[in-house]
Amino acid sequence: MSARIAPLLLLVLSAPLCAQDAFEIQVYEYATVPAGRWDLETHLNYVAKGSTVGVGDVAPTEHQTHLTFELTRGITPFFEMAGYLVLANLPGDGPDFAGWRLRPRVSAPEEWHLPVGLSLSLEVGFPRPTYEENSVTLEVRPVIEKAFGPVQIDVNPVVGHALKGPGTSEGWDFEPGARLAVTVIPPVDVSVEYYGSLGSVTDLLPSNQQVHLFFLGGDVSLTNDIVWNVGVGLAATDMGDQTILKTRLGWIF
Repeated sequence: MSARIAPLLLLVLSAPLCAQDAFEIQVYEYATVPAGRWDLETHLNYVAKGSTVGVGDVAPTEHQTHLTFELTRGITPFFEMAGYLVLANLPGDGPDFAGWRLRPRVSAPEEWHLPVGLSLSLEVGFPRPTYEENSVTLEVRPVIEKAFGPVQIDVNPVVGHALKGPGTSEGWDFEPGARLAVTVIPPVDVSVEYYGSLGSVTDLLPSNQQVHLFFLGGDVSLTNDIVWNVGVGLAATDMGDQTILKTRLGWIF
């Protein structure tokens, strides 16, 4: 390997790919927040094994801790609006403001009696350059849900695009997510979640350059309005973050 090629290859392999959002590791379910109520979700995630070399202004991800507060208001029975405060802790640097986001979401009314639950989320993000090279991003997240007795399947065929920054000319990225959950005994669900980054929707990456993350975990309904989620994520390829620990506490009030 030539002296010129080696550093370039190192940058490619260590770049923080957008396999999924390491600040909000969640496959969305169909239902929106009930009208007139609030939902506060607190996401706490730790990258146990990630990139060790930064790329440009973007810091290495290994041993980063991420804390996100997501506050959602149910506006109507099928429309909600959410805002995010995104925080991080970098090794050796301490707490840091990582950005903020806004997200409206609509859901298909149950009165339509569709064979699957459907909703659509549009999220605009304003990350700081330490965590994302693009300063304004857009995520379009369809949500498809189907239940079979104690089994529930949710699919999020997410696409993302940079609205401001060096990635604006790169088109739309395909970043799918999916969740298979089984109710063991109420109020406990066990689940497998999948998050991927496959490249441009018009030009997918070779399989060995794609990111595939699988989380094993579950949810515990502490009350009718409080749900606690935990999970351990492991990568199926050498690309992106390799090991992530996550937890989420959701409270509807």
